[in-house]
Amino acid sequence: MTAKKRAGLIRDKLTELYPSVKCALNFTKPHELLIATRLSAQCTDKRVNEVTPALFARFPDIDSFAAASIDEVAEYIRSCGLFKTKAADIVNMCVMLKNEYGGVIPDTVEELVKLPGVGRKTANLIVGELYGKPAIVCDTHVIRLSTRLGLTDGTKDAVKAEKQLSLILEPADSMDFCHRLVWHGRLCCTSRKPDCDACVLSGLCLFSKQSEKDK
Repeated sequence: MTAKKRAGLIRDKLTELYPSVKCALNFTKPHELLIATRLSAQCTDKRVNEVTPALFARFPDIDSFAAASIDEVAEYIRSCGLFKTKAADIVNMCVMLKNEYGGVIPDTVEELVKLPGVGRKTANLIVGELYGKPAIVCDTHVIRLSTRLGLTDGTKDAVKAEKQLSLILEPADSMDFCHRLVWHGRLCCTSRKPDCDACVLSGLCLFSKQSEKDK
């Protein structure tokens, strides 16, 4: 079976299992998603969602973040890890958004990655979630499951994984496909102990088949 055909069958099963999917990060304004995604690096979405209400109440828009003290922002996000670096990125990205983009979040990956602290994972999430464009968000769950399912060659490099997935995923489905992989990675195909016996994808999963052989 080709990887593209396997991806289509996996998509169908995941769509049935998770019919309604959305980004796990809470936000009400475009810049809030950008900031929350930056905070999520090496941090759980749950923790980010606990931190951002107070942060966004104190700094309600791009202008207020751009004028903020990095040290004050850092205090609000201390529990997210790497808080000093993230605080500097948040303030500096908002300065750049205000001065160079008129306070509007760019709608292309190429422009978004020019912002401080924004890599391709964040940029793809923004263009997919905010602007509805085809996007492949390669976080740790997507990379892990793609390897186990045989959709990628086992690379842990997010850029390489994105390129490989782009060859087999339908553009219109790619964003939701990634969201569903994330949810499945959290609820079933965990990093340390995947529940292959309960997994709807076990018949399509190379990792599951190999595990059965090894028993």
